[in-house]
Amino acid sequence: MKRIALIGADGQLGSDLLEALSDEDIRPLYYPDFDVTQPEEAGRVLREISPEIVINTSAFHRVDECESRPLEAFRVNTFAVRDLARVCRDIEAVLVHFSTDYVFDGRKKTPYTEDDPPNPQSVYSVSKLAGEYFARNIAPRHFVIRTCGLFGRAGCREKGRNFVETMIALADSGKPIRVVDDQTVAPTSTLELADRTSALLDTDGYGLYHLTSRGQCTWYEFARAVFDALGRKPDLVSITTQELAAPAHRPGYSILDAGRAEKSGLAKMSLWNDALNQYLKLMGYLTG
Repeated sequence: MKRIALIGADGQLGSDLLEALSDEDIRPLYYPDFDVTQPEEAGRVLREISPEIVINTSAFHRVDECESRPLEAFRVNTFAVRDLARVCRDIEAVLVHFSTDYVFDGRKKTPYTEDDPPNPQSVYSVSKLAGEYFARNIAPRHFVIRTCGLFGRAGCREKGRNFVETMIALADSGKPIRVVDDQTVAPTSTLELADRTSALLDTDGYGLYHLTSRGQCTWYEFARAVFDALGRKPDLVSITTQELAAPAHRPGYSILDAGRAEKSGLAKMSLWNDALNQYLKLMGYLTG
């Protein structure tokens, strides 16, 4: 039984990790009682717990807000990761840290591997990449996991509803729904991501991994799949990223190659549409 400190245990991914790791000696840590941006207190708590593994799911990922609040983005996504990595090094714990497909510029047209050079284009993506480098260079034993388009049962504390729930709520409102159709992603179930992360912790194959659902779609196609599965026909309109006019850059292509994880023995992730149907059943939207 491994002693694990789980930071952000009540978040979208954290809550599924809490369940996936329920057979371990899990110590859940919640904001604001545990604040990664307060290094002295956070370090004191972790040293007191003395975990074998520290899992960090905390992040400031309101992407557009990062453009106007860069200091806050770097406090959470970069400097807090540096401080956690230092603690893990000192107490000889494994650090597990989650990163993002946004570290790439999205100009490639084939899946990005872990060996592809990042080229972040926003405050958010730069802050996340810098956090990766701290984790990888300070913590001798680490798993840095890049993923994409998370959706889970707990929703996202930072953003509110996940994409699926946001689409359903917008459909309920009866208003037109505008969704970009030129950003290609791999929507990923936090339930499956938590399961594969748990399996990865049983190995000593430390390093950088890509873990996402298989397949790809645009955000518009993802929204259409949600409504098709539910038998709903809202006023769904496809738009371009340019029409969206968001403050922060989004990659046009965000598909990550998970070959390294599969070579390490991890089971393949589901196709994104199968993971979506599983989610809709778990949430009670579908039966059978």
